[in-house]
Amino acid sequence: MRRNSAGIILAIVVIALIVAYGSLFTVYQTRQALVVRLGEPVRVITDPGLHMKLPFIDTVIDIDNRILDLENAAQEVFASDQRRLMIDAFARYRIRDPLRFYQTVSNVEGANLRLSSLLNAALRRVLGEATLIHVVRDERAALMARVREQLDKEAQGFGIEVVDVRIRRADLPEQNSQAVYQRMQTERQRQAAEIRGQGSQKAQEIRAKADRDVTVLTAEATAKAEQTRGEGDAERNRIFAEAYSKDPDFFAFYRSMQAYEAGLRPNDTRLVLRPDTDFFRYFSDPSAKAPWAVPAAPK
Repeated sequence: MRRNSAGIILAIVVIALIVAYGSLFTVYQTRQALVVRLGEPVRVITDPGLHMKLPFIDTVIDIDNRILDLENAAQEVFASDQRRLMIDAFARYRIRDPLRFYQTVSNVEGANLRLSSLLNAALRRVLGEATLIHVVRDERAALMARVREQLDKEAQGFGIEVVDVRIRRADLPEQNSQAVYQRMQTERQRQAAEIRGQGSQKAQEIRAKADRDVTVLTAEATAKAEQTRGEGDAERNRIFAEAYSKDPDFFAFYRSMQAYEAGLRPNDTRLVLRPDTDFFRYFSDPSAKAPWAVPAAPK
């Protein structure tokens, strides 16, 4: 009897433990819970800690309370200037209303699918009103703020709050990129040719000026040299005439010696002259006098 009582007590304890285990559940700081009773949501738990539910009847659905990432595939968007852009964007969101979230999209995968279509539509609406320069450089932050506002307004129906929307990359399509690259290359080559032509023209101008300066300097130097040479010749003639007037005999003798040196070379020089010619007067009479008159000194 005692054994039966002990077995019954043990069974009751085990059943109580099972019921207690099925009645308790834990909500962590990064999660929030939705209690569903026979398929119908009954309450939402957002406070972390230990909570209770009806065993075997209530079901607890965990819903993430952190900021979630939405990775969107790159899509083609037409800007207002008819430029095609490949937009690679992403979004971050948080589940604010677990009950509405569960009733509309059920889980994170369903939410990502619905938000992706909404994000694509918002990008087309907002970027379709902007130009390429606005998207790439001038108004990118403002455009992203507008996309986030529109996406957040539409996502509230799913119990979702959109925290941020960003464009990771905004590029032209591959064929357009190649065309733009070729156009940029052609433009750079044209600019290089223009700069090279300007440099060649400048070089020709500098070279022509240098040649002109050389010609002018050479002419001036030649004129100066001729003038100096003329002045030197005049001075030489003056000195020559002055020296000749001081001692005509010695000067005649000196000139005759120079004539002998220049005319009688040691290479078998032959002269056909009369013996009594004036050229050999110093051979027959070393004291010969000059029969000519002394020239006057130049003024």
